[in-house]
Amino acid sequence: MRLLILGTGGMAKNHAMSFKAIDGVEVTAAVDVDAARVEAFALTHGIANTFTSLEDAIAWGEFDAVANVTPDRAHHPTTMRLIAAGKHQFCEKPLAENYDLAMEMTEAAEKAGLINMVNLSYRNVAALQTARAMVRAGEIGFVKHVEASYLQSWLISKAWGDWRTESQWLWRLSTAHGSNGVLGDIGIHILDFASYGSGLDIAHIFGRLKTFDKAEGGKMGDYVLDANDSFTMSVDFSNGALGVIHATRWAAGHYNDLKLRIYGDKGGIEIDHKLTGTRMRACYGDNAETAEWIDIEPEPTPTNYQRFADAVKTGVNGEPDFRHAASLQKALDLAFITEKERAEHALL
Repeated sequence: MRLLILGTGGMAKNHAMSFKAIDGVEVTAAVDVDAARVEAFALTHGIANTFTSLEDAIAWGEFDAVANVTPDRAHHPTTMRLIAAGKHQFCEKPLAENYDLAMEMTEAAEKAGLINMVNLSYRNVAALQTARAMVRAGEIGFVKHVEASYLQSWLISKAWGDWRTESQWLWRLSTAHGSNGVLGDIGIHILDFASYGSGLDIAHIFGRLKTFDKAEGGKMGDYVLDANDSFTMSVDFSNGALGVIHATRWAAGHYNDLKLRIYGDKGGIEIDHKLTGTRMRACYGDNAETAEWIDIEPEPTPTNYQRFADAVKTGVNGEPDFRHAASLQKALDLAFITEKERAEHALL
């Protein structure tokens, strides 16, 4: 597979390093509107060809697939042009700014018969894959209750930099700069973590969003700080199970932590994923009577990058695909509506 990387910002280095480590993958070109940035990126990662416009790259055409690492707003227009050019797609999350655009991308890719996948990066967590397999095998019985959280602390900690002075953080707090807040940034990850791990689709949601005061007058320089920085969501799943999903950037002591609890009528599974590692444990079988939990060591799982390369090689689309990402986007869109209307909405 000859791969082109579109967009050479911070996340692009992960794509370059991950794809270059896969046998049979050649990272053959990079595209960015910033000429200096794309040249530096290509030099760092040993990429032979660079372009400052997607049109020039398409005219050149010597690539089979694209890793789309552009800003969120650029996903739809760039992907649609690449689909028209017959290129397989590996797109960063979220797939698009809203459900309608995401579905347009989905239907176009499917109609063209192209591989289409989205980099929901926490699918790379082996414990999540193991939890899903255990649930689907009936190890914990009929799922009745799910809890999931995504906790960050960068609004009160400078461990990753100072959001008050650095644009890479400030834009995430401003809708005018393209942010849908914590819901749009990490909400899609925890929704996928909860639904994929439990093996269930989300059927109904009722979301609450909150933007807390962070600066005098609600702005810093050109940035109006109006994007949500905490959300809670009550959901029910396709089998009738209830769930609670929430995320915040105000969680002291949690740099980047995802937690998942899945409880069925025969047992439970818990995952605690942090930058420093993952702990998975389960209470099922005879242990459900004694409330004894056992640690589980999951088997390694292929990364999204490997799954995409395999999909292009075999011609069989992999997961997570555009259609799944579009369904998650629908949930995000509806969360804004439920906050405004104070009423539950259906996804399915």
